Amino acid sequence: QKHNQQQKGKGGRAAAAPPPPPPAVALPTNASSERLLRLRHTSSHVMAMAVQKLFPGAQVTIGPWIDQGFYYDFKMPDDAPLTPMALKRIKKQMDKIIRKKLPLVREEVSREEARRRIEALDEPYKLEILDAIKEEPITIYHCGDEWWDLCAGPHVEHTGELNPKAIELESLAGAYWRGDETRDMLDRIYGTAWETPEQLAYAKHLKEEAARRDHRTLGKALDLFSIQQEAAGGGLVFWHPKGALMRHHIEDYWKAQHFADGYELVYTPHVAKLDMWKTSGHFDFYAENMFDQMQIEDETYQLRPMNCPFHVSIYKAQPRSYRDLPMRWAELGTVYRYEKSGTMHGLFRVRGFTQDDAHIFCLPDQIEDEILRVLNLTERILSNFGFNKYEINLSTRPEKSVGEDEIWDKATEGLRGALGKKGWDYVVDEGGGAFYGPKIDLKIQDAIGRKWQCSTIQLDFNLPSRFDMSYVDNASEKQRPIMIHRAIFGSLERFFGILVENYAGDFPIWMAPTQCRLLPVTDAVAPYVEEVADKMRARGVRVEVGGGDRLGKMIRKAELEKVPVVCVVGVRDMESGVLSVRTRADGELGELVVDEVVDRLASAVESKGAF
Repeated sequence: QKHNQQQKGKGGRAAAAPPPPPPAVALPTNASSERLLRLRHTSSHVMAMAVQKLFPGAQVTIGPWIDQGFYYDFKMPDDAPLTPMALKRIKKQMDKIIRKKLPLVREEVSREEARRRIEALDEPYKLEILDAIKEEPITIYHCGDEWWDLCAGPHVEHTGELNPKAIELESLAGAYWRGDETRDMLDRIYGTAWETPEQLAYAKHLKEEAARRDHRTLGKALDLFSIQQEAAGGGLVFWHPKGALMRHHIEDYWKAQHFADGYELVYTPHVAKLDMWKTSGHFDFYAENMFDQMQIEDETYQLRPMNCPFHVSIYKAQPRSYRDLPMRWAELGTVYRYEKSGTMHGLFRVRGFTQDDAHIFCLPDQIEDEILRVLNLTERILSNFGFNKYEINLSTRPEKSVGEDEIWDKATEGLRGALGKKGWDYVVDEGGGAFYGPKIDLKIQDAIGRKWQCSTIQLDFNLPSRFDMSYVDNASEKQRPIMIHRAIFGSLERFFGILVENYAGDFPIWMAPTQCRLLPVTDAVAPYVEEVADKMRARGVRVEVGGGDRLGKMIRKAELEKVPVVCVVGVRDMESGVLSVRTRADGELGELVVDEVVDRLASAVESKGAF
C-alpha cells in the first residue's frame, strides 16, 4: 500500500518548486564592522532627508542604527500620513541623494547657536533633544549643504559610499515620543542596510525564515498555547493540552537532571508581605516592574517578581553549619512582572512566567567547583534540546558595588577558573557585572544563526547581607555564605518559544506532543489499531488514532500538525501484522512489523534520537 499524494496547482499541474534561497554569506554586525555601523547611520540620515524633501512639513526626531539596520521617527503633517506606498517614493528619493555623493560634514557649534538654528526650522522635538544633550560642544552632521541634524556620528565620508542595492526600507510602525504613552504618537520607518547586495539578499532570506518560524503563528497553528487578551489581559499564557504536555515532559526532564546533579526541589508561595520585598531591596529598586500591592487583613501583600527571597527564607528557617554547605535548591517558580502593553511579545516577553530558578549557598572556597558543576549541567541540558553553540560572557565588578575586595576577587577568579576548566572561550565585559556580584551569561545559537540569552550564573553578595544570612564555621564563628543565582532556560515560556522557532514546530520525536499517529483506512481495522496503540502507550509512546475523514485528509492533517511518525493501517496491513510507515524526516519507509515500529519509537523517545 502506498499513499503518496502530489501537490497540484491550477489546472491539475504540479505546483512550481519554490525558488532556491540565496547563497549563504557571512553577515557582519555593528560590533564587528565599524563600516557597517557607519553605513547604517548614514542611511538613516539619508532617509530622513528624503522624507523631509517629499513631505516638507515633516519633523524629524531620532534616527539611530540598530542591530539589523536603522530607523527614524517622524511627526508627519496631518494631511500627509506615512503609508506603505510612500516607502517606495522615499527609497527613490534616497537613491537620488546617494547618487549626488553629498559629503557628510561634522560641525561643532555652541548650544545657543544650535538652539537658534533649530528654532529657525520650527522643530520642537529637536529642541527637546538638544536640552537632553549634556556634553559640549554640540555636534551637527550635514548632508552637503541641503540638510543637517543633531548627531554625534559616526558616518561615511559621502553618500556615494552607500550602495542603493544594499539598502531596503522595510516597514512602518507607531512609536510614542520618548517611549512615553502620554506623549505624541510618531511614525517610525524601519530600514536595513548592508555592505553588499549579497548580504542584503541573505539577510532578507533569514528574516523570511524567522517569520516562517514565528512561535506566535506556529503556537496557534499547532494548538500549543494562546494569550487571551480579551479574557485575561495581555502577557498571561494559556497552555493548551498539547503545549501543556510538552511543558510537562520538559519539566520532568529538567527535574530528573537536577536530582541527578545533587539538587533538592523547593516550592514557595506566589505572594508575600511587602516587608519581604523591602528587605530584599526589590521594592526600592524594582518597583516599576512590580504589580500593585494588595491589602489582606490590614497587611500589604505583593505578587512575587523574583523567587530569591523565598529561598533565603528557607535557608534562614534553621541554623546552618559549614558542614551543610553547599546547598543546591531548585524551583520552577512562577513570577509576575509588570510590562507595558506595547512591549509584550508572544512568549518572549510576558507578565507571568516560570523561571527555572536555582540557588546555591556555599563556602567561598567552593565557588569554582560549584560554578563548574552548573556549567556542566547547563551544557548537558541545553545540548539535549539541540543547542550546542554558545556565546559566553563574563561580567566583572562595576565601579559602584557592594562587598569586600577580597570576596569579589575570589568570586571572579572562581568564575574564570570554572570557565578555564570547561575549556570554553568567553568574552570579558569589564565592569559589566551587577553591583552585587560578577556573573556569567550564556547565549545559545538557533538553527538560523540567531543568538538567544538563556542561561545566567550570578553571584550575590547583597541578599545574604540584607537578610543577615549566616553559617557557623569550623571555629564556631558566624560567617556569611556565598549565594549563587542560576537559571538554565531563563524562563519556561521564553525557552519554549525559542524551541518552537528553532525547530519551526517540527520537534524531535522525544519532544513532540504527538509522537505517532495511526490512520485506519477502514472501520474494519479499528480493533487492530487500538491494540497497536495500547502497545505503544505501554512503552511510553504518545500515540493518537486518527479517523472520521478520508485518508488523504488525515495524512494532510498529520503533515500540517507536524506529527513525526504516521502509520497507515489497512486490511492487508492488519492481516500481515504490519504498519505502512512514513516519517517527516525520511518520508515513506514502507511496511514494517508492528513490534519493530514500537521498539524504534520507544528507543527514539528514550534516547532522544531519531526513529
